[in-house]
Amino acid sequence: MSRRPGAVSVRLRLTEYTPRVGPRAHRIVQPRRPLRHTTLSDPFAGWGYLVGDHDGLARLAALFSFAAFSPHTVVYVPLRRSVPRQYAPGEPVDLVLAHRSPGLRASAWPGLRRRLRAGTPLTVRTDERRVAARAAAWEARWEQRWDRPEAWDRIAPAVHAGTLLLLGARDSFAAAATRLEAAAGHGPLGQRAAEGRDVLVASLTPHLSLREGDRTELDIGFQAYPPYGHFRRPGRPASRRRPPAASA
Repeated sequence: MSRRPGAVSVRLRLTEYTPRVGPRAHRIVQPRRPLRHTTLSDPFAGWGYLVGDHDGLARLAALFSFAAFSPHTVVYVPLRRSVPRQYAPGEPVDLVLAHRSPGLRASAWPGLRRRLRAGTPLTVRTDERRVAARAAAWEARWEQRWDRPEAWDRIAPAVHAGTLLLLGARDSFAAAATRLEAAAGHGPLGQRAAEGRDVLVASLTPHLSLREGDRTELDIGFQAYPPYGHFRRPGRPASRRRPPAASA
């Protein structure tokens, strides 16, 4: 991922696949470089926790931004082979983002995943201003209709074959992207971040469309990757080597 200071777009380096199932071809993309220090726990196994370092959370935010305006593309983010977090609850799962329309059945995902063989490099750019505008529209509707989930779009979660599938739409994915971007920015400011401990910074739970009685949570945490000597909280000066002592 490439982001210039003050830029209004993010460049994502992806791998593109076009597996065919029957008469239909699907477009599936995944990050060309794995999100090594980002993990996701199954939210239906008690508590969902998405935790990553700054790079992982920032790239996830960009992937949600891309998914928001790519209704015919499935975004696949392998996370089960990331560096494990000992404290993470439940089972680790991968992540898939897809629009509700045209729709992706959870049961169809394993067959598509098996066909991800020969991919081609792809570079895309997101439009951060457009994402922010749609996220603001979603947040405004949430404030007005939070007690009427049928009146505004939320993301439908499902877990199948070791994968959390999030089926959403333009505005709900854009709003989730801004939450992840905020987590990437504010996470390093946490008091425990410099100690290498996780910092709970945001939640995607309000974005989820859950069945009555479900108590599924999906929170977002920040954690610097080890060893922690490399980590410096924003706003602190970079450490410098002491000059060598003068010889006698």
